[in-house]
Amino acid sequence: MKVKVCGLREPDNIAEISKLPTDYLGLIFHPASPRFAGDSALEAWIVKNEKALRDTPLVGVFVNAEVDFVLNAVHDYRLSWVQLHGEESAGYCQELKLLWSVNTLRKASICKAFSVTEDFDFRATNEYVSSCSLFVFDTGGQATAGGTGKKWDWKKLEEYRGPIPFLLSGGIGPEDAEAIRRIDHPQFRGIDLNSRFESEPGVKDVSALTRFLHELHA
Repeated sequence: MKVKVCGLREPDNIAEISKLPTDYLGLIFHPASPRFAGDSALEAWIVKNEKALRDTPLVGVFVNAEVDFVLNAVHDYRLSWVQLHGEESAGYCQELKLLWSVNTLRKASICKAFSVTEDFDFRATNEYVSSCSLFVFDTGGQATAGGTGKKWDWKKLEEYRGPIPFLLSGGIGPEDAEAIRRIDHPQFRGIDLNSRFESEPGVKDVSALTRFLHELHA
């Protein structure tokens, strides 16, 4: 099971989390977020430690960002993945994919996040199949873009029959390891963790994460 830890911001904290059995490290590039990672000092640290971080890909999270902003962040922060967490269209994703197909110097895989509400229709994901390698299913219904720290009804996953694998997101906390292990879906690849494992916005509780990951993989 893949594990993404998102909302990281502090170099020392990132270094500690990278030593845990995690598969992706998430940096948020949405200026309105309290976990905004667009800092020149962090950029310099990532460049300096690029080889040490190579085994745990960096994921940049964007919300309705200009294409050039995304491209520059991928280059400057050595991102391996771009997670689009706003209202980005399928055409927007295709544009990114096309740009990276002709520029192999620095490119990223594309992940699209969807906000799942009670009446969400998973067929909305179909038009993203040709451009995205991964989906994130997060809690919907919030007034602003980004996570809510609250769960949604995971039983609704039974309605998803698409070909793209997904990460489960939204309010996952230390008490959820057993419930996650019980999820049985052919496209379920892992989980996306954030606010429920924080000591403060942008700083993850390493001890809490360590205990949770041990239980998850038990």
